[in-house]
This record gives sequence, structure tokens and C-alpha cells, in this order.
Amino acid sequence: MGETLGARFKSAWNAFRKQDSHEDAYIYKDLGYSSATSPTIPRLSRGSERTIVTAIYNRIAMDVSAFDINHVRVDANNRFIETINSGLQNCLTIEANKDQTGRAFIHDTVLSMFDEGVVALVPIDTTISPNMTGSYDILSIRTGKILEWYADFVRVEVYNDNTGHKESLLLPKSIVGIVENPLYAIMNEPNSTLRRLIRKLSLLDAVDEQSGSGKLDLIIQLPFAIKTEIKQKQAEERRKAIEEQLSGSKYGIAYTDATEHITQLNRASENNLLAQVEYLTNMLYSQLGVSEDVFSGKANGEVLLNYYNRTVEPIVTSIIEEIRRKFLTKTARTQGQTIMGFKDVLKLVPATEMAELANSFTRNEILTSNEIRSVLGIKPSSAPQADELRNKNMPIESQASDNK
Repeated sequence: MGETLGARFKSAWNAFRKQDSHEDAYIYKDLGYSSATSPTIPRLSRGSERTIVTAIYNRIAMDVSAFDINHVRVDANNRFIETINSGLQNCLTIEANKDQTGRAFIHDTVLSMFDEGVVALVPIDTTISPNMTGSYDILSIRTGKILEWYADFVRVEVYNDNTGHKESLLLPKSIVGIVENPLYAIMNEPNSTLRRLIRKLSLLDAVDEQSGSGKLDLIIQLPFAIKTEIKQKQAEERRKAIEEQLSGSKYGIAYTDATEHITQLNRASENNLLAQVEYLTNMLYSQLGVSEDVFSGKANGEVLLNYYNRTVEPIVTSIIEEIRRKFLTKTARTQGQTIMGFKDVLKLVPATEMAELANSFTRNEILTSNEIRSVLGIKPSSAPQADELRNKNMPIESQASDNK
């Protein structure tokens, strides 16, 4: 029997309308520590947040998080069979914790790894204590900063979603995923290309701030020698008089005696800082396997393929291998469980080439018609032939026999 209209009104809920006295508890309850910004957003250190390096970090992190990292089952030949409905799969694809989706968690992992050189993947909630057995399922996971290294343990700083503070934990290495940056020598070494670029950009910013500070930096040559105390007082009075003229004038104009000479020191001077920044930027792009066209959206297929193979794929593989090594037991791996990353390559195909590619995939029995429709964002067809993995240009056996 359907629900009556009165029951629907009684059980209805509106966020702006107080329902009952139980909701008063949320108004007067101490909800704990609060913050004006999200505590899960990575805060980049070492001055990189003021440079173009942040754009490089974020671009690569976005492309890495675009991979679908799944907990799957494979056959004896390591061929994909199915995805496994587990807590780890839920963390990687849907909800890593109460603050982050699976994709946001991977994005956070890559940004933190780039900034620190290494990042810790810390299981927060598990079905069984990891200290008791390795056969546990992960219900929530967060990224952490490694503060101290020991032989068998690491001290990590992790956000506690119960208290709202970041806390230090001493955990065994066996239950913590430790992902090292495969581009550490280029990004995180003290004298690496990226560190040198950040220092040069900081110097260039300092020069710009000094040039735009509003100071005139003038030297006034007076027509008398300043050796005695009386002459020094006269010179100081003359300097203050010129300052008062400049500050009190509407257009900043002052007058001097014909025998006085003024020399300005802060004129634009030639330096090679900008040339060094351009040189280091181009070198960084080449060492990372990144083209400037990737950031501007003008990269062609070959440039993108080189970027994904040389830059994105090593990072994805590092994350996958560490999750597989730490969060899947040896027994699970022998049963065919593993972690795999999938990239939808059809998203990189222009619309002008999609029709020919779809025809090639269906004709060679790689994808069905409904699978192609899902890539295009079209709802699947109800026709039974749309789910058949066969060449639509070839007749069915029954049709061939009828034609005979």
C-alpha cells in the first residue's frame, strides 16, 4: 500500500526547517575544531606555490588521477577478468575517506609526493587490526607526511577526521604505503633542475619587487665638501627639502640649484635572470617529458603519447605497485587479486576520427556497439545485437544458410 499524503508530510525533511527537538543537539553541541579552509587540500612548501612549478604539479596530478585505479582479478596470464567489490576498491574509486573521493585522494597523493619527494598512504579504518593479521580490508585511507624514518617504522603526520587536527603516528612500514617520487632526482634533489628554477624565480620576484617599491634611490651631489658637522647638517636639510618637495607635489616634481647634480641608481639594469629562467624552464620540460603544448592544450597525439609514457605512466605505476605490495597479501595475489590502472584512450581521440575508430573496433570485434555508445555518452541500445561482440558487416550463420 502506498504511503499516505499525511505520512509523507510527516517524514519529509528540509535543511532549513527544524524538524524536532533532537536537532537542537546539533545547534548547541561542541562540534570540535573548525577551519575556514579544507584541511585535506595539500599546502605546497619550499616556495613552489609562488612559481609556475605549481601549474606543472597540478597538471600532472590531474592526469594521474584521471586513471581508473581498481582492485581487480586476473587470470593465469594476468589478463583482466573482473573488478572486486571490496573496501579497497571503494576507497580507490568512490570514497577514500569522509573528506575525499577516490580521485581527489590520488590527486592529493601525487601533489604531496611531488612536494615532499615521498608520501605515505595510511589506512585509517580497517575491518581487522593490521597488527593481528594481514587479511584485512581497508575502509578509509589518507595521505600522510613522513616525519621520521626508522628501520621498521615510520612516524607520519596524518589528519585525524575525529578531532580535526593533524596528529603524529608511529606505524610499521608493513601497513603503510610509501610512494617515492620516480622523478625525485629532477624535482626534489637540493640542486635539481626544478629547485634551481624555483630559486631563480624567487630572485626574479625580488628584483621586480625592488623595482616597483616606489623608491627613487637618488644621490645628490652638493656644491660643497661635506667634511664638517655643519656641512653635514646643511646636506641633511637639503635632502629633507627635496623629499618634502617630491612628496608634497601633485606630480612629484622638485627643483634643485644649478650647481647640484642628481644621479638615479635604480634605473633598469641588464641581467640574465630572465634568460636563465627560460633556459631552466625548457630544460625542466625536456627532463620531465612535458611539452609546453600540453599545458596550453595544443599538443597533438604524438606529444600526448610521449607525455603519458614518460611522465604520467611511471607515477601511476609507482602508486599501483605500492598499493599492491602493502595492501594485498601474498595469498590474495596468488588468488589472482591485483591493482590495475586503466586510461580511457578514446577521450584523447578527436570527434572527426571517432567514427572511423568506432568502426574499426566493432569490425575487429574489440568493442560492442553499446560500449562505443557509452564512450560517446549515449545511452545503450536495447537491441540484442548491440551487445554482441561480432563484425556487423558479416552475415550471421543462420542468415548465410538461409541465403543458400
